[in-house]
Amino acid sequence: MPALDRLELMPEPEDPRLLTTVDPRAPGYPGSAYGMSDEEARRLRWPLDPLKEALWPWGAVFFSIGTVALLLAWPFVDSYLTPLLPDSEWAYETTGIRELQDGGLSGEGVSVCIVDTGMDIRHPDLSGINLAGFRDFFDEGNQEVKDVGSEFHGTMMTGILASNGTFLGAAPEASISIALALGPEGSSGQQDRVSLAIRWCRITQEADIISLSLGSDPGQGMGIETETVTAVQEALEEGIFVIAAAGNTGAESSDVSVPANIQGVIAVGAYRSSGAIWGDSASGSNIDPYSGQPREYPHQKPEIIAPGVNIFSTASTELDPPYAYSSGTSDSTVFVTGALALILEEYGDAIAGEDGKIDLEEMSMVKRALANSANQDPSSSGNHSSRLGYGSLNSVEWANQLSFELNIDVQ
Repeated sequence: MPALDRLELMPEPEDPRLLTTVDPRAPGYPGSAYGMSDEEARRLRWPLDPLKEALWPWGAVFFSIGTVALLLAWPFVDSYLTPLLPDSEWAYETTGIRELQDGGLSGEGVSVCIVDTGMDIRHPDLSGINLAGFRDFFDEGNQEVKDVGSEFHGTMMTGILASNGTFLGAAPEASISIALALGPEGSSGQQDRVSLAIRWCRITQEADIISLSLGSDPGQGMGIETETVTAVQEALEEGIFVIAAAGNTGAESSDVSVPANIQGVIAVGAYRSSGAIWGDSASGSNIDPYSGQPREYPHQKPEIIAPGVNIFSTASTELDPPYAYSSGTSDSTVFVTGALALILEEYGDAIAGEDGKIDLEEMSMVKRALANSANQDPSSSGNHSSRLGYGSLNSVEWANQLSFELNIDVQ
């Protein structure tokens, strides 16, 4: 057992603020987990002994005094703090969402249905959203628009999409429907509620896009023969785009989550601000579990990766300030949802064609355009990777590829 003064502190890739004690001889995480070289990753580690001498005993005393002083001064500091919090503008910029917005797109006229833990309607950044409907499938309390999540997951996802305050969401003028179908822990295990919520999005809300920042590991929870899978397939057959989280099960996962593993669904993985894949972003299988056949372009899983690490968004108004950071393929899913909402505002009628109804072939055309538009990692071999999909989200090129498919001249 190594002595205390011979240990090192190693930052965790998912949150560098978390430090783990390790033996100096332990290799630790590879540089790719941090988006850097192995040698740079090694230099991130701190020897514990100098830190121990600095903190004990007088460092601990001064820390305690400082903590009490900060708590007493917090009401005066808070009003100045929120504008200084690091935002996630990089995520909207690198995906091309801001460029589409600068071209006049805002998601207006597009209906998006979010199935999650609900939404805190009291949040100042969300009070002005175009809320088309709210339905509580958790405890049937439909009179109050609320978020029951212990980590306000639904409010954060809604903010990424539609916030219009401290920061601007991806599609702030889209028509938003909120289906509260996940409980306080954000678990998607209650697949009966999720399936009812998806059907409400399809039938009552007539959604153009259903955004599912949820999922179960293949073989667990939902499984592949459930009402949730059936409800998603019904939505796809009605021409509704379904975008779902690939899952946070890492590189060793057997496949992306259910229902992201359904052929017509767009499964989304997550990457960091550095461009490196997030360590917990799920890998996709080469085999479709529903048909038993190899997956083929443009339906290989995941289809796309998008920003999903340390994303700043709206949180519960019980927090002060009411903002927080989130990481996961849930967040990346909403960026793709927002990008598609902007694109449907521009090209939705053209995609639907003369009959005014989007069919499965037209949905496949949109997925082909997505695959062809993605920014590919130079180190990738072939046009698809089980972790990186067809590449990272490029909203502007996605729109350009669709205009090419539709034979529309871009002005």
